[in-house]
Amino acid sequence: MLPLTDLHLPAPIAAALERLGWNSDDPGVREAVPTAARGHNLVAVSPPAPVYAVPALAGLLSRLGEGKRALLLAPAAQLQEWGGQAHALATETGLRIQVAHGTARALRRLQSEGVDLLVTTPDTALALHRRSALGLDAIVGVLLAWPECWEDEASLAPLMQDLPKDAQRIVVTAAPARAADLVERYARRALTLGGTETSAQEPAGPVRTVGVSWERRAAALADLVELLDPASVAVWTADRGHHDAIGRAIALSDPDIHLVTGDSPKAALVVAFDPPTPARLRQLLSAGEVALLAPPDTALYLERIAAPRRPFRLPGLLDAVTTAAGARRAAIVRALEGGPPERALLTLAPLFERHEPALVAAALYELWTSAAAGAAPAAMPDIPATARVYVGVGKKDGATANDLVAVLTKELRVDRAKIGRVE
Repeated sequence: MLPLTDLHLPAPIAAALERLGWNSDDPGVREAVPTAARGHNLVAVSPPAPVYAVPALAGLLSRLGEGKRALLLAPAAQLQEWGGQAHALATETGLRIQVAHGTARALRRLQSEGVDLLVTTPDTALALHRRSALGLDAIVGVLLAWPECWEDEASLAPLMQDLPKDAQRIVVTAAPARAADLVERYARRALTLGGTETSAQEPAGPVRTVGVSWERRAAALADLVELLDPASVAVWTADRGHHDAIGRAIALSDPDIHLVTGDSPKAALVVAFDPPTPARLRQLLSAGEVALLAPPDTALYLERIAAPRRPFRLPGLLDAVTTAAGARRAAIVRALEGGPPERALLTLAPLFERHEPALVAAALYELWTSAAAGAAPAAMPDIPATARVYVGVGKKDGATANDLVAVLTKELRVDRAKIGRVE
């Protein structure tokens, strides 16, 4: 097995790639890393998850620094995931990485301290370019992540036409037929790596799916295990990048829970943390019942490789509201079991005669819950207080105490009973 440094990677990035579980025995690493590291154009066909583009990203990062910059353009929902992958690879390199959901912070960093890798959407990149902040002359490479998932490609053309002609272009796609026009325009004569179009293969199944955002996958995994309570669980990931987060979410010390990156062992429930390749999905299905964590922009891909699919509904806001309502009903039942509320019945008897008892009960429930939600603060007690008034006139001015009392009562409307001693 070749050391990763022999694939034109600097030692810090090679070490980070090894920590994530990649090595030169992987055909994708052996071909994608040196191609990207040498600055050649590349098209990588893979499932729509940033983890599969880590080797190509490592090669791109190896070219940055000392005034050389790169763009990574991705769907908005994937920006944080891409940022996490880039930071994991560049931890010991000193490269400056900025994930830009908007223009404000990215604009300041680009104009002041500089950025080596900008991770953003095509629309945000175009907005920064129009404000002359990108510095396209310094860009040596651009990575286009799953352009078939972008809302609109119109903002890409002004960016690409202003890039230096020799800037590297890396396209990562799960649907090469749909991305063919883009590849022809911007990445001609690129080396193509990866499998054929997944639509040419028969979908495998059955599978269960869990709709979740990229950031909440570890939390959704914990909810799924809690909901199903399977006798054994195998969690499959494409690499080790999220193993720490998974370890914080579920008890990996449990002998019935296995976390793997290769073939899954037999288990009552097999959870695919990352979208699997068609071949990997078939292996997971041979190991047990499969649940796929499915971020929104993976839906079309999963439709092509997996069928039939049945969704899990994890506990959410509706369940929390239902649980709170159940707790209130239980409190009412306990009150009824404690004996008839005679005093309350006597008070409400006239209402029961004029209105439906169910409506009376509903009105009381509304009063009860609204009072609990926003009880008004108690009024402060009226505390007696005395005020002293100093007057700058006296006997020398011909003013008497009676004159002062007259002014207070007639002009200022002060109650005579509240006027004390006048000295």
